[in-house]
Amino acid sequence: MEPMDIVGKSKEDASLPKATMTKIIKEMLPPDVRVARDAQDLLIECCVEFINLISSESNEVCSREEKRTIAPEHVLKALQVLGFGEYIDEVYAAYEQHKLETVQDSLKGGKWSNGAEMTEEEALAEQQRMFAEARARMNGGAAPSKEPDSDQTLDS
Repeated sequence: MEPMDIVGKSKEDASLPKATMTKIIKEMLPPDVRVARDAQDLLIECCVEFINLISSESNEVCSREEKRTIAPEHVLKALQVLGFGEYIDEVYAAYEQHKLETVQDSLKGGKWSNGAEMTEEEALAEQQRMFAEARARMNGGAAPSKEPDSDQTLDS
């Protein structure tokens, strides 16, 4: 077993996080069904092989079109070529849902947002505190207290 509990043969092998895959497997089954560890490992290896197969065929489709970047349509075409055409509508729907969620996340502030909204005054106070900490680090001094000085403004 590789470090960090990832299923795979060696560091060069592509692998998937075991904990995440186990969670996905369990979510797909009724609560009263248990899965043996060997069966979980086998399912994870099957997923890795499936991803390798789709990736390889997607690359072939991309190359035939003389493109250098695999696009979603190449993946959908690869599914068709490999005999998984019955899944294309569901895969496309999942892809569209992913795009929608990605746009919504970026509108909410993306990875930088903590989910809490700040008032303009709070944002200004936080900005002043961060500027003061940065100044202190640049000057080699200790970071000031969390409260911004009342006499500091953006002009100083």
